[in-house]
Amino acid sequence: MKKNTYELDIAENPLYHDTWKLLKKYRDVVWSLELSVQQVRNRFEIEYDSSIEDFLDSVYLAGADLSGSDIEHHAKCIEKSYRMLKLLDSSVELLRDKHKNGETYYWLLYYSFLSPQQLRNVEEIIEKLRPHIRDISFRTYYRRRQEAIEALSSILWGYTAKDSMELLERLFPDSATDS
Repeated sequence: MKKNTYELDIAENPLYHDTWKLLKKYRDVVWSLELSVQQVRNRFEIEYDSSIEDFLDSVYLAGADLSGSDIEHHAKCIEKSYRMLKLLDSSVELLRDKHKNGETYYWLLYYSFLSPQQLRNVEEIIEKLRPHIRDISFRTYYRRRQEAIEALSSILWGYTAKDSMELLERLFPDSATDS
């Protein structure tokens, strides 16, 4: 299947590449995290005949050190994935709540990348977007989705637009030369 030029622009632009990769993997990471947590819970119930929470409470109360153990490794992997998902989720919520096009961008990102079930194609995504975005065409979808990813990237990675940098340099010329 041939990728459209909008996807290529986003995927190859170094400023937005990481956001694009993160969004493309979001559902897989959520699924993997759910499976990991469930597998750890099941393993504990089978091996220790208790829940993981009860086990960890008893270990901590006993003062045991789990450093370097499989338990610690699994916990760190789960925590790392969880933090990444929370960062993305909170960034999307910030975008939705504070950006001038936040509500539109939220729905574009949600149906394109974040909804629990991946939609089959762009036609389905556009159909889901119609109650939220009037008169949305294929071109509008791809253009606005790119804008949403750019806005999300600025929240996630702190990139500043060139126009903003030029404006800042004009408003605060001394701070630009002091750096």
